Amino acid sequence: MADWNNQSPIYLQLAEHLSQALLDGQPQEGQAMPSVRLLAAEYGLNPLTVNRALQAMVEAGLLESRRGLGMFVLPQASERLRAADRARFLSQEWPLLRAKLQRLGISASDLDWHAKESA
Repeated sequence: MADWNNQSPIYLQLAEHLSQALLDGQPQEGQAMPSVRLLAAEYGLNPLTVNRALQAMVEAGLLESRRGLGMFVLPQASERLRAADRARFLSQEWPLLRAKLQRLGISASDLDWHAKESA
């Protein structure tokens, strides 16, 4: 189960969570999304909330509804997500991060891009 906050509607938070899973290849492009009932049970949400999240993803061009078959991940969905996330990062997060790095006196040579995450 995900932790929901009061910052935005739950259906949008779920759509964001499912979109991040798409970026990780779950499910892969061309494959079916889990059913509304399965997602509702997995996340402890009302099926209408899940359906709204999936519809938001359809409107974003990530999924398509196939009558009688369910929702399927569109080709190029992960590339669209990556481009949108990259643009959002560069316009919103990077300026704040760059300012913090400058305040702390951290330069590019201080950063280790290849460090492994701690488990």
